[in-house]
Amino acid sequence: MTDYRQKNLDRRKFLAVGASFLGTSAIAQTESTTTEVERDLSEVVVRNISSFRSLDWQPYFDSLRNGAILVDTTSRALHYWSSDESVYKLYPSSVPLTEDMTRRGRTKVVRKVEGPSWRPTPSMKKRNPEWPDYVEPGPDNPLGTHALYLGWKYYRIHGTHDTRKIGRRSSNGCIGLYNEHISELFALATVGTQVLLI
Repeated sequence: MTDYRQKNLDRRKFLAVGASFLGTSAIAQTESTTTEVERDLSEVVVRNISSFRSLDWQPYFDSLRNGAILVDTTSRALHYWSSDESVYKLYPSSVPLTEDMTRRGRTKVVRKVEGPSWRPTPSMKKRNPEWPDYVEPGPDNPLGTHALYLGWKYYRIHGTHDTRKIGRRSSNGCIGLYNEHISELFALATVGTQVLLI
């Protein structure tokens, strides 16, 4: 009987230690040590292509006047820096389905809309004639709860109710964020915030 109790106690200890280790790992993942800061962009780093890494703004922007948004279409991440460098945010994003739909370069936020309506572009309508001509603001709107309109026609950074799209090549050209993230970014960014898509 003593051997049985000892084995049972050892099994419980093993499970308790294992559970505490797993719990510690989960807690550790929420801390800032899980992001990687890269200072030298020429350094080759082997990583999962969808992994997040925090970045410095200097290699991408001359200044942070009006704040800055960097969209990395390879890692599917959006970076935001406030003009005074007090705020840095890193968000997972969706990116365009194909290279043909992907626009890269510099632009800026030209308009902000809370509760945007949506109309498919002519090329979207050609590819998907069954799509509606107009979707009013609300839970079925493909632009989600907020949209930052960019200086390029038809390009936006917006929310999405379809959370499966985040982290994937899934859009028709726009950059998508979770609704809670676009709401936060919407409050931080201003008309005139500089935007770079790489």
